[in-house]
Amino acid sequence: MPLNKPHDQLANIFIDDMEAVNKLIKQRMASKAAPRIPEVTAHLIDAGGKRLRPMLTLAAAKMCGNKTPYHIHLAATVEFIHTATLLHDDVVDESQHRRGRPTANLLWDNQSSVLVGDYLFSRSFQLMVETGNLRVLDILANASATIAEGEVLQLTVAQNLNTSEDTYLKVVRGKTAALFGAACKVGGVISSADEKIIDALAAYGDALGISFQITDDLLDYAGESSDLGKSVGDDFRERKMSLPLIKVLTQADQKEKDFWIRTIEKGEQQDGDLDYALELMIKHDALEATRRDALYWANKAKQAMNTLPESEIRNTLMDLPDYVVRRIT
Repeated sequence: MPLNKPHDQLANIFIDDMEAVNKLIKQRMASKAAPRIPEVTAHLIDAGGKRLRPMLTLAAAKMCGNKTPYHIHLAATVEFIHTATLLHDDVVDESQHRRGRPTANLLWDNQSSVLVGDYLFSRSFQLMVETGNLRVLDILANASATIAEGEVLQLTVAQNLNTSEDTYLKVVRGKTAALFGAACKVGGVISSADEKIIDALAAYGDALGISFQITDDLLDYAGESSDLGKSVGDDFRERKMSLPLIKVLTQADQKEKDFWIRTIEKGEQQDGDLDYALELMIKHDALEATRRDALYWANKAKQAMNTLPESEIRNTLMDLPDYVVRRIT
């Protein structure tokens, strides 16, 4: 049976490498001193995530002719960083569901989620060091810092109805795109690729990550719970300044602004408010405008990848941005 989804194609191409990555992850998330660490980590890692970020690292390394064994280390590193950020995010957001399952902070507690996330960050740095490549360490350390900056920026603009699209983009570049870009870039660096290739890989990951997050933001208002692995409208209930909300606010009249002040700024939400919020977003074309932005960044990713020499993997990565936004087209 042909594999139509580029993600499935990548998983098929890298089935052996991903098996090695998963084996390394299980080895490094073990802890005899604190058994709760592998319990919490396994709950999230085994929940059926797509492992897209580590596969991007493997794909970049393969395209660039990597001859070292460290693409496995870097792919595991990227997944550890991602998992750590999810554990922390769910605490900050007080989330109850992730990938269709109860969150770790709900099953255990906030303290366990934060501390296990810290443990995974530490493990990720151990893996980076083992590559012996200082530039790789620099890229992934910077990405980790940028992710934290993005999360703190998102926290500081929470419920701020004056948040601009430029600020939103800074948040997204931090919390999401930074790891996508680093995952692609280190694959080229570990393979000693030409700098133009490395830059193209980083640009691809950055644009793909932005498109990925904008798509998630749109689906939170216009998607289905079964597709999201969480409840539709979570961003509204959590009063997040996501792109559809930022766009609809620019078109709001005074009565509508009063509604947003009550529901987002003051948090005084009532039954029916989410339905009315959706009505306003449709009325002011905010959802369609958000969709156009997601498609714009998907095309930017494809343009960056188009500069690389043609190959099966490159062609699959060219299809990936379309796959990311397919649910909103």
